Amino acid sequence: MSIQKFIKPFVFLGLIANLSQAQEKNSYKFDFGPAKVVKGYTQVLPDDAYSKEKGFGFDFDSKVEGINYDGKNRLTSDLVKSNKPFYFSVSVPEGNYKIKVTLGDQKEAMLTTVKAESRRLMLEDVKTRAGQSITKTFIVNVKDKHIAGGQVVSLKPRELTKLDWDDKLTLEFDHQTALQALEITKVEDQITVFLAGNSTVVNQDDEPWASWGQMIPRFFKSGVAIANHAESGLTLGSFLGSKRLAKILSVMKPGDYLFIEFGHNDQKDKGPADGAYKLYTERLKTFISEVKKKGGIPVVVTSTSRRSFGADGKIVNSLGDFPDAARKVAMEEKVALIDLNAMTSVLFNALGEEPSKKAFVHYPANSYPGQDKALADNTHFNPYGAYKIAQCIILGIKEQQLGIAKYLVNDLPKFDLAKPDDPANWHWPESPKSSVLKPDGN
Repeated sequence: MSIQKFIKPFVFLGLIANLSQAQEKNSYKFDFGPAKVVKGYTQVLPDDAYSKEKGFGFDFDSKVEGINYDGKNRLTSDLVKSNKPFYFSVSVPEGNYKIKVTLGDQKEAMLTTVKAESRRLMLEDVKTRAGQSITKTFIVNVKDKHIAGGQVVSLKPRELTKLDWDDKLTLEFDHQTALQALEITKVEDQITVFLAGNSTVVNQDDEPWASWGQMIPRFFKSGVAIANHAESGLTLGSFLGSKRLAKILSVMKPGDYLFIEFGHNDQKDKGPADGAYKLYTERLKTFISEVKKKGGIPVVVTSTSRRSFGADGKIVNSLGDFPDAARKVAMEEKVALIDLNAMTSVLFNALGEEPSKKAFVHYPANSYPGQDKALADNTHFNPYGAYKIAQCIILGIKEQQLGIAKYLVNDLPKFDLAKPDDPANWHWPESPKSSVLKPDGN
């Protein structure tokens, strides 16, 4: 069966994918704290634990304190707060959701970072003064494995417990958070940027692993939703074979994007038809043509460089002809190219051979629970490295003058590829869950 025949049924079935959801609830408003609930909102108290039956609540044994300041504004004068990470989940169907979160405390200055689902960075270091309330808005994509017509994405066993693939929307609040109110509304007017890739792109659930795909939402305001369908260990072929491209095409709208980054695992395929200028090139062209048929906008992304320094102390290419093949496909197909391979080589050279370990998963033994041996991984990134590479992607979006550039946040952090921030001056509030298990495809 040809690749086109394999994909075609899922594309047409995607036209009716959302009909069964027509009657489902698509708006939720929560008022946190012990004071009298505001009309039109659902009250949430500290002991409201999540359950499927209730459909909302604090998740994963989160502990918060409820406070009522008896102010005139009933929505903001009571709240829940904690100086430890806590989770709040809501059962929702697949789709894009606009999140409005109101933060602040009447008597204390607070600092909040918000992540969604599998540690996707949504809001970074939101500060409120004592007595100040701030409302922030961001977009979260919720996906499931189902494809119209009864087909499903073939998930790996390790994906079955990921927050990205469950039946709810989960928000994680870090630092010192005072949460006053939360609104969740399903929206149909967002440009969706789909991500296809491997472990350098996927949303990593556990510390200290991270990828650029889970950092990129922080850089966009409302108008763009990031839908990350990448998974560790995948090639263009296995992404296709596990029906992940079919899933994307089934929900893609005209004007949506697909960013495509593969190569690390493709270079390990050793069949007679495999190779950068053979099946890799053919499959990459197929991805591009199928996206164009849907009215989407494909963007080719060359693979991130490994931390592979040569004798001269400079990065050497460890990906063979695959970055060059991706560049040639982008040129031949007249689509945008983000040369992440070239940019990350500059970035790692700028950091230097030894300091660049601070961008990767290099940690001495006992840095994390159950870690009795040192971690020394020169392919996979920690949060600092993932954040810097996401900034490379943002730089590429601007250089390529992609339409989504107008949706970049107003407080876009400064970034100089040749002069990256000192890792010692960059802070990430760690999530509670960690793992010493390396992602597939190392």
